Amino acid sequence: MTELRNRGKSELLKESQVEDVYDDVEYTQPHAVPIIVANNDHTFRLDEEALKKVLLKDELKDRYVVVISVAGAFRHGKSFLLDFFLRYMNSKYVHKQNTSDWIGSDDAPLDGFSWKGGSERDTTGILMWSEVFLTELATGEKVAIILLDTQGTWDSKSTVKECATIFALSTMISSVQIYNLSTNIQEDDLQHLQLFTEYGRLALADSGKTPFQRLQFLVRDWRFPYEAPYGAVGGQQILANRLEVSDNQHPELQSLRRHITACFSEIACFLMPHPGNKVATSPTFDGRLSEIDSEFKDNLKILVPMLLSPENLVLKKINGEKVKVRDFVQYCKSYMLIYEGNELPEPKSMLVATAEANNLAAVADAKDVYMQMMEDVCGGNKPYMKSEAIETEHKRFKDKAIDQFDKKKKMGGDEFSAAFRDQLEKDIDDAFSQFKAHNESKNIFKSARTPAVFFALAVIFYIASGLFGLFGLYSLANLCNLGMAIAFITLMTWSYVRYSGEMRDVGGYIDETANFIWENRSYFKKRKLRKQNQYSLSEHIKSCLNVDIVTILKTAVQGFVDSGMQQMAVEAAERTAVSATRIVLNGKAHSS
Repeated sequence: MTELRNRGKSELLKESQVEDVYDDVEYTQPHAVPIIVANNDHTFRLDEEALKKVLLKDELKDRYVVVISVAGAFRHGKSFLLDFFLRYMNSKYVHKQNTSDWIGSDDAPLDGFSWKGGSERDTTGILMWSEVFLTELATGEKVAIILLDTQGTWDSKSTVKECATIFALSTMISSVQIYNLSTNIQEDDLQHLQLFTEYGRLALADSGKTPFQRLQFLVRDWRFPYEAPYGAVGGQQILANRLEVSDNQHPELQSLRRHITACFSEIACFLMPHPGNKVATSPTFDGRLSEIDSEFKDNLKILVPMLLSPENLVLKKINGEKVKVRDFVQYCKSYMLIYEGNELPEPKSMLVATAEANNLAAVADAKDVYMQMMEDVCGGNKPYMKSEAIETEHKRFKDKAIDQFDKKKKMGGDEFSAAFRDQLEKDIDDAFSQFKAHNESKNIFKSARTPAVFFALAVIFYIASGLFGLFGLYSLANLCNLGMAIAFITLMTWSYVRYSGEMRDVGGYIDETANFIWENRSYFKKRKLRKQNQYSLSEHIKSCLNVDIVTILKTAVQGFVDSGMQQMAVEAAERTAVSATRIVLNGKAHSS
């Protein structure tokens, strides 16, 4: 047991030493560096430290930059292609070899960017090769060449926003974007390209200039060499056919093609043959040239120099200005901030976009039904309706419109349509507010309220002035005359605003003042309301106590009256007796 335990410890020690050596090699040898990292919540972040570590070196930062990026659907050989790019770059720019055998020996496995066969994705985010290749152009400009590998689109783990963000961001920062396709350029490929480039164009806040530089279609596994030959010539032939705009095309197809051609300063295409059955089906394939068809290798020797030789390099430009490496880092930071914020709209799948358009159309149709029915009962040339009547019609027509929306066949299901149904109800209620306000404007009495109020005020002040003058209260009479003048001036101002359309704010204040006076026009109205409230309170108490308060009050009052009458009778009798006594005494005195 002790021997086994010691042997296990020694094996673990050896494994850890091997891992340490591997980590050192991985750190010191050129390798792929994630600069745009995928998060678990389906967002991306920029690894700024990794980007600066690769690019902000003294021998790099003042050079102009060339950025080659490969994007497209997942599991279509993007990383596999980039590793052949690395072989050419090492041969041409590191070892300074000008021979045509840059492609390497037949038995050497392919290394560089991580790749593998199978159906599952391998690359996430955006990777940059840690070794930046240096060269000098014929013009004397010193440049740095950067290679980017991108996460494949349309895998089972990525949202539409993730796909759009990666493709758009890589297109924005690259000088050559290679659009890697399988077998053909199909209409859905162009639609996806339109979506992704539009997402990038929005982020750039398009200033009217062509937002992107070179787009290189790369059609892999081209199956129709009898229609168009492999290579750039056949590619341009297919590209011209796919992007052609003709009069008999649907306007949607024409718009798509014009959009793509307007987004790039240069568009090219290259047709590649299939690399062979061993490449596609062998689980042990490691990139050896001996297992790749010769036709694929021959076209690869044409494609790679066409993109990467010094005379074919495309310098990165933004707004027509050449970009240096140190500026490229800042642009990456700025672009990533845009996609991390909420300024851009959420890109949607074709199903969601179609379902949204379908539901919006249903909302528009249902709202039109409501608007038409309301126009028929209270439209512009219809007479005034009572408020109760227009409320009733509104509810009836609203129910009809919502019922039509519910019955219309819509994509997305009831749960998806619920938000649009709520929006329809809100739109109908907003429209009703406008119909109601327009209907109120037809009420002749309400329209005449403002002039009636101020004319009545002028008359009241006139009468009051006369009464005060009659009694010699001239100061109050003058005050009433001033009020009468103000009322007439206000009335004339309102008339001017009403018929000229000028000073509408002043007219609004006058109407509000008139409404306030009208609603509070009488002290007696308030007193009457107060009595009504008191009576209502009495009725409430009566109902609570179940006692006939009125009867009690009547009995009490009657008792008070009877008591008072009795008291008055007694007092009258006493007065009569006193008077009679006085008369008798006076008569006796007179006789004597």
